[in-house]
Amino acid sequence: MIPCANPKAQYLAYRSGIDAAIRRVLDSGWYILGKEVEAFEAEFAAWQGAAHCIGVGNGTDALVLALRGLGIGPGDEVITVSQTAVATVSAVEFAGATPVLADIDPATFTLDPGSLRAAITARTRAVVPVHLYGQPADMPAIMAIAEEHGLKVVEDCAQAHGARLGGRKVGTFGHAACFSFYPTKNLGALGDGGAVTTDDAELAARLRLLHQYGWKERFISEIGGWNSRLDELQAAVLRVRLEGLDRDNARRRAIAAAYNEGLAGLGLALPVAREGGEHVYHLYVLRAPGRDALLAGLRQRGVGAALHYPQAVHQQPAYRRLGAVLPETERAVGGILSLPMYPELTDGEVAEVIAAVRDALA
Repeated sequence: MIPCANPKAQYLAYRSGIDAAIRRVLDSGWYILGKEVEAFEAEFAAWQGAAHCIGVGNGTDALVLALRGLGIGPGDEVITVSQTAVATVSAVEFAGATPVLADIDPATFTLDPGSLRAAITARTRAVVPVHLYGQPADMPAIMAIAEEHGLKVVEDCAQAHGARLGGRKVGTFGHAACFSFYPTKNLGALGDGGAVTTDDAELAARLRLLHQYGWKERFISEIGGWNSRLDELQAAVLRVRLEGLDRDNARRRAIAAAYNEGLAGLGLALPVAREGGEHVYHLYVLRAPGRDALLAGLRQRGVGAALHYPQAVHQQPAYRRLGAVLPETERAVGGILSLPMYPELTDGEVAEVIAAVRDALA
């Protein structure tokens, strides 16, 4: 079976460096908020092109903290998409705000600026565009609308480490950007982890209070906060993985190009980067008529295809109460299919996946 994702292969590709980094942390005797986290925050901020990086416990916490840090809370509405991991929407609610779901552009699966504009009310305070699957959202249009209405913008970059639009990395357009370092991500740890980046020094200072009990000094809380810290072991692992991230993203694009060439002419809607954008293919997601039959056929042929996601957030039992009606999102969910995508896929395995798709369709 060729899996859809393979975090063990990603560990093995960096094994010597990761093992040395873990030994370094274990030998140090310091395991929470030490030199490794400090170094990773500086290195990731520099790589991202941001002034500040705050390491946190996971990507969901990053979104909650960013919204809280920007003063978003009860009584406020936050517009985002339903075609996303549920964490995006749950984070809005955990920040105390009300999620309002907008529709997507069917070609890119990202927030449609027209639907964003139509969703704005007097209570709207923020927008969370999601760079889904590694595809940049239309940030120039989104930022123009946000600025027109005085809205804060928090970019969900959990699947888009290194994606660019107009030569500019996603996460550098809005007021803050949130990243996940879940093991399968383009930059993955060996457990949970996340970060918020920003150019706003005041916001960064608030986030550093919020993510550790509101402490300016140990045991003395200046504001209400909670515990969401990136630990030393994960930071050390991420420092090793960060060194190869640009190379790994280039390999993902090469695999996507091979898929696009090998699957052309089959009646499938294949993913391509938006004009002026650089996709980093966290996932390779196509649209297929008769998707369920193709999914079954691929699994029978040893290809671990998957659905990201089998239901949009507003279709799931916990969120049907939001009452969203999103035609493009609902059409997309019924046809999307993810093929295996990770940098360690060999050219031979890519060819096997292509052959399996062609055979299953035939």
